[in-house]
Amino acid sequence: MPTVYVAMEAGVLVARGDGDGWTSLEGLGDPGDGDRFECLAADGRVPDRVFVGTFQTGLRRSADAGASWDRVGAAVVASDAVLSVAAGSPDPDVVYAGTEPSALYRSDDGGDTWTALPPLTDLATAEEWHFPPRPYTHHVRWLEVDPHEPERLYAVIEAGALLRSTDGGETWAERLPGSRYDTHQLATHPDAPGRVYAAAGDGYAESADGGASWFHPQDGLDHRYCWSVAPTPGDPDVVLLSSASGPRTAHSRPGESYVYRRSGEGPWERLDGRGLPMGEGVLRAVLAPGEGDAELFAANNRGVFHTTDAGGSWDRLPLDWPEGYAAQTVRGLAVV
Repeated sequence: MPTVYVAMEAGVLVARGDGDGWTSLEGLGDPGDGDRFECLAADGRVPDRVFVGTFQTGLRRSADAGASWDRVGAAVVASDAVLSVAAGSPDPDVVYAGTEPSALYRSDDGGDTWTALPPLTDLATAEEWHFPPRPYTHHVRWLEVDPHEPERLYAVIEAGALLRSTDGGETWAERLPGSRYDTHQLATHPDAPGRVYAAAGDGYAESADGGASWFHPQDGLDHRYCWSVAPTPGDPDVVLLSSASGPRTAHSRPGESYVYRRSGEGPWERLDGRGLPMGEGVLRAVLAPGEGDAELFAANNRGVFHTTDAGGSWDRLPLDWPEGYAAQTVRGLAVV
């Protein structure tokens, strides 16, 4: 059974599964002084190591499944606002972190030491990047390492560009044909070389050639402000997607969001009435694959949910869910 890490705005929860069910473990409490958690990443090959980024106090790492934490990268990472982290490279010691303003950093030793990558703001489109709630700035919203090409790295700028590097972040191609402007999350699949999935504020997108070009299967997708995407572990053609009608209904109470599924080249199907809360009162979900072929997890302001049949039915994990989390968005979810 896996360990599940969930980052909310004001806390990190840890749950470990075994043959008898789920046990809540010690996590990380409120960062304090108006700070908030922004992102989370873990790698199953190093199951007790997890990273979380905060908005005011940088990047933190735990080496004991959340029992204790230390800040890493402070001597090199120029910004205290870490909004993305990737710990799933083919090399488990390689970790990437992205900040606001948009900049990238790399560690080759599991987070002990860090190196700044060449400035993203030197790219041609950088003057056009902006994040609408803070239009004077922008940030790296998501990082994804290609599981088949370790030097192929994707970086999402919120908002303004999807970037692709084929040399580990030294150089970049930007705004590739068909790529979305406001991408929020990317996913890849170990059994599908070249396949990339994108959940974006301006709709869903997919690539079959390692991000060089993108197409937009939207049939059946009634809510196109997309936030999180996850293909099922056993079938890269079965994809789950969380979405809403716009940013206000996705992120703000009372909220109204949904989860869809697409199989093969068929239309998107909304997963109503399957045990996963959606609709009015539900903020956008974050999705993550599990260990089984059809196993996935979803976390929203109502809790953490689990499916073993690719979204056909869901159960809520019996975790201690603080009352205040009902008003918060999920900032990260990892299952290892």
